[in-house]
Amino acid sequence: PTARQAPRTKKGKRKVYFQPEIETMGRAEMEALQLKRLQETVAYVYERAPMYKERLDALRVKPEDIQSLDDIRRLPFTVKDDLRDNYPFGLFAVPREKVVRIHASSGTTGNPTIVGYTYRDLEIWKEVIARALTAYGVTRGDIVSVGYGYGLFTGGLGAHYGVEHLGATVLPTSTGNTEKHIRLLRDLGVTGIACTPSYALYLAEALHKQGLSADDLKLRIGAFGAEPWTENMRREIEERLGIQAYNIYGLSEIMGPGVAYECGCKNGSHIAEDHFYPEIIHPETGEVLPLGQEGELVLTTLTKTGMPLLRYRTKDLTTLMPGTCECGRTSVRFTRILGRSDD
Repeated sequence: PTARQAPRTKKGKRKVYFQPEIETMGRAEMEALQLKRLQETVAYVYERAPMYKERLDALRVKPEDIQSLDDIRRLPFTVKDDLRDNYPFGLFAVPREKVVRIHASSGTTGNPTIVGYTYRDLEIWKEVIARALTAYGVTRGDIVSVGYGYGLFTGGLGAHYGVEHLGATVLPTSTGNTEKHIRLLRDLGVTGIACTPSYALYLAEALHKQGLSADDLKLRIGAFGAEPWTENMRREIEERLGIQAYNIYGLSEIMGPGVAYECGCKNGSHIAEDHFYPEIIHPETGEVLPLGQEGELVLTTLTKTGMPLLRYRTKDLTTLMPGTCECGRTSVRFTRILGRSDD
């Protein structure tokens, strides 16, 4: 698949989307798709994931009881401890032999959180990353350096396969050896970079120490995530590296990077809501809050088959933003993460 252009706007500019039929889908059509996938997911986990069957039975909820999107409130929450308590494979909804990749957290405070992906899951992951890259302005002609860590962390491999899926060239630099990284950025004419915002600032400092500046590079786009960062950091990164810096959001339990992403408007992160259904709840009561109110982000996977999760409490505090973005995307956005409900 390659990015496709939408019709020209009144000003004569083209808006480019990776999947315009999804990214500009009308609200009623999107909600119908979400409901269908939610019903399929609830039936799927009821049959295949013992923890969910037990909890749904305790709540006297059957899959056929989910008749509207509002009925998601009848479903149980999932928290990180559920992954640790079911370590290693207890939340897998497929036989272990159908899981083609496993990622894991560090597990410094107990059992690591294990996440399993089927081949279909990986195809969806590549797809949402490609959407994000296209929203940033990455094209098939770009070279993108992936400076996230590779391995059990989802950032490196997630971004890597998304770049390839878009058709751009990936440079798997990973972390460390910054001097060599800078040389490759310069000599290969790398135009995009994906890494943590703190590493981007470190890279800018290392560039300065080598007597180089942004003018010596061809970088123009940066995708940053995996840690909190501020608007001041964004401005500093953009100034020192001569790029446009965009936020990318994800978490291993749900998928990895690509769950949500900014566009050129930099006015909230678009949720890939055909795959991940968002809610905002009161962190203490669990009550679902109306759009526009600040609270804890809760996500339900709608298409994952390896380890689908119902109403996963991310602990991230934010606000959902409805309405069509100036970029033309109709997906719900959320504001910059404001903090953590557990911090």
